[in-house]
Amino acid sequence: MRALVLQEKNRMAIEEVEPVGSPGPGQVRVAMHTVGICASDVHYWTDGKIGPFVVEEPMVLGHEGAGTVVEVGEGVSDLSPGDRVAMEPGVPDPTSQAVKEGNYNVDPGVRFWATPPVDGCLTDEVIHPAAYTYKLPDSLSFAEGALIEPFSVGMFAATKAGISPGDVAAVVGSGTIGIMTALAARAGGASTVYISDVLPEKLALLDGLEGIVPVDATKEDLGERVRAETGGWGPQVVFEATGAAPAYKSLWSLPAPGGRIVLVGMPVDPVPFDIATAQSRGVSLETVFRYANVYQKAIDLAATDAIDLSRFVSETFTFDNSVQAFERFLEGRPTDVKLQITL
Repeated sequence: MRALVLQEKNRMAIEEVEPVGSPGPGQVRVAMHTVGICASDVHYWTDGKIGPFVVEEPMVLGHEGAGTVVEVGEGVSDLSPGDRVAMEPGVPDPTSQAVKEGNYNVDPGVRFWATPPVDGCLTDEVIHPAAYTYKLPDSLSFAEGALIEPFSVGMFAATKAGISPGDVAAVVGSGTIGIMTALAARAGGASTVYISDVLPEKLALLDGLEGIVPVDATKEDLGERVRAETGGWGPQVVFEATGAAPAYKSLWSLPAPGGRIVLVGMPVDPVPFDIATAQSRGVSLETVFRYANVYQKAIDLAATDAIDLSRFVSETFTFDNSVQAFERFLEGRPTDVKLQITL
């Protein structure tokens, strides 16, 4: 069986690995078809770590995956060989307090694909719990199925925002997660979603999407634009989706009075929090870490006419060209949203 293995910082290659074997009770064996490249995969390759997660031994990369069930374990009745599926990459400890409280994404014992020391899904086959394996409708391709993982981040962000019908939303950053968040916010009831970036080429990819307004941050201020078009009031919901420290300078005054800020991007280092401004404006704050209880909803929404994930697949590489796909990611082409690998 083949896998894309990160041996150590700055060194990865396709290797032969041990077959996964047969699934146990409650598990399925899946032949991988499409896997998306996430910035976290690239960070492990270039930096060898993300925060406290350090690559100390060889690890298979990839966590945005879709494939086909080839074998089911004992007790699995809702999936069958031949089913096309997407997999939620984080598997919590079912006995943890976080699971009991419905917040399994923050379970300290969660096993998340391609997070050291857990192997990812850029490999021919994986074994995965059936409970975190979701059947894809015929209307969704494998490419769209692999995009359900980042779309779930956007879904979770929109859910935590508590969007009310007609709210105006603003998204800072039009990377993959920013775009996915904008789509989810619009589908979740926002009348208009303004999304800003310093790359006009990336914003151009959003042209024609009803209710989503690109804002070129090199030419105009996001807050001023939204206030100008809302009678001076501003957005009820603001999503920070860059994790970039400079974005926090004006973030706290961006929402309308009584509005909400949802932190989706994760800064590398601590950033300033203007508590006085947030307090005086009555701004509430939510944070997002991965997602919980939204994967099936993300699939169901992506299958409707309201969402077209396929337009954000920028390039697809064969498995043999996996290293080239990662090198392409490092180029940082402004028109790239999601790069994917097919097995």
